[in-house]
Amino acid sequence: MSSVPSRAPSSRVTSFAQMAGDIKLAHSVFALPFAVFGAFLAGFAGRSAMPWPRFLGILALVIACMVLARTWAMLVNRLLDRGIDAKNPRTARRVFAAGAVSAARGWAVASACAAGFVLVCAAFDYFFANRWPLILSVPVLAWLAFYSITKRFTALCHVVLGVALALSPLAAAIAVRPAALGSTPALWWTAAFVTMWVAGFDVIYSLQDEQFDRGAGLSSIPVALGSRGAAWIARVLHVLAIASLLACWTSTPKLGPIFGGAILAVVLLLTVEHAVLVTSFRGGGTRRPGLHMVFFTLNGVLSCLVGAMGCLDLLF
Repeated sequence: MSSVPSRAPSSRVTSFAQMAGDIKLAHSVFALPFAVFGAFLAGFAGRSAMPWPRFLGILALVIACMVLARTWAMLVNRLLDRGIDAKNPRTARRVFAAGAVSAARGWAVASACAAGFVLVCAAFDYFFANRWPLILSVPVLAWLAFYSITKRFTALCHVVLGVALALSPLAAAIAVRPAALGSTPALWWTAAFVTMWVAGFDVIYSLQDEQFDRGAGLSSIPVALGSRGAAWIARVLHVLAIASLLACWTSTPKLGPIFGGAILAVVLLLTVEHAVLVTSFRGGGTRRPGLHMVFFTLNGVLSCLVGAMGCLDLLF
């Protein structure tokens, strides 16, 4: 096993850039489209549409919350796992594992993001007389951080991650119109889809660490069931995800053919994803080069398509 020598912590500006690069802010694309879709469902799926000025103000705060919450979650994950990451050749170059940025600076930035998140949640109460985002802000941050420790004791860590991302459409709906949770079943079906979809692709992604996780005493579906068993679990989860998306479509009359096209695209993309997964097993090995495309490219396209086409259908 190769090791990466520790580097002296960098300057403040450089370390911020390194942290941003390491946690890949662009990967907010996995959850952000569903937060926007959840906001549109709460604002426009009912009998009366919310006035645009109010909706756009709330949506701006929702997006700010999403960026802050994801940054908090990813920094906590990297900080709590830095000792594990340092021993794994695939992750040893991450900034905290390699010592490029000090843990103290990382915790400072993570704490600032958490404080910023709570402050923005308070803005919903100040500007829009909606206290629920503030009430739920700390429990949401706690759940997002909880995921980072689950692989130490349960193979269901993938589902915990799925639930963490599934909070995005529900939280956005609460920010727009709390009563929407009781009157818009599509919100819950969207959350179910996100849970199953994310859990499935996280199982796929964790295949590349199967041998390391087993040796380190960590838990995952691949460790528990082996690579082929994990691949079948991912398939089942993605079938359930498609079923949830179909239920979302049929539960809301305002979702029509545009959203139906999004579902067809999801079926095609997930089919390609699992075809890439099958190809990655050929010839053995543990690097599985196709997994990078599966995890980032295909799933990023999928989330953007569902979010954008869902919003378009609600408007037109």
